[in-house]
Amino acid sequence: MHTLPPPLRAVVFDFDGTLLDSLPMVLRAHHHAIAPFHPPLTDAEMFDRLGGPPERTLQAMLRDPAHAAEALRRIEAYWTSNEHEAQPYPGVRETLAGLRARRLALGLWTGRDRASTLRLLQAHDFDGLFTTSVCGDDLATHKPDPAGLREVLRRLAVGADEAIYLGDAAVDVQAGAACGVRTVFIHHGREVAPEITTLAWRVVETPAEAYALLAATLEA
Repeated sequence: MHTLPPPLRAVVFDFDGTLLDSLPMVLRAHHHAIAPFHPPLTDAEMFDRLGGPPERTLQAMLRDPAHAAEALRRIEAYWTSNEHEAQPYPGVRETLAGLRARRLALGLWTGRDRASTLRLLQAHDFDGLFTTSVCGDDLATHKPDPAGLREVLRRLAVGADEAIYLGDAAVDVQAGAACGVRTVFIHHGREVAPEITTLAWRVVETPAEAYALLAATLEA
C-alpha cells in the first residue's frame, strides 16, 4: 500500500536562471572580472564554476589569488552598471502571486550575494513575496551542500517532504536530493548528465514549464 506524500506547504526557488533571466549577464560579468588575469573561458566552462558569492567563485577561477580583490571590484562595477538588463521570466509574477494566494510559504535559496539579491528583489517588487531567503554569503557552505536549503525549510517550519524546490543547475538538484526535497530541474536546453536527471524529481527545459508543473501539481 502506497502512502501519499504530505500536502505541499512550501515552494523554494533558486533565483538566477529560475526566476530571473540573468544568466547571460552573470556570465558576462564574470568574464569581465577575470579578463585581465585569466585566459578566456567558454560560457560552459564559466557556468560550471559558478556557485556561491563572487568572492568564492572568482577565487576559484583565478590562478593568482592576489588578483581576487581587483576582480571582485570589476564584477561589482560591471553588475551595478548592467543589472537593469536582468528581468523576471514571463509568468513569474503570476506564479508567485498564485502560490501566495494558496497560502503556500515561499523561500529563496540563491548563491548570489545578499546585497545584489536585495537590490534585484526590490527593483522587481519581489521583496515582499518571500517569507525567507538564504543567500550565498549568509552561510559558510554553498551548493551542492544542502545546508542552505535545510535552513530555508527550518525557517519556514516545513518538512522536506512538504516542499518543492526549483533550480537550474546540477548543484541545485544534488542539494535538493541530499535534503530529500522534490526538485524540479530547469536545464535551459543544456546537456544534462544522466546522474542529475536521476536525482531530479522532474526535468523541464524552461522556467515556464516549471511554473506550469507547479500549477498542475497543486491542481492534482
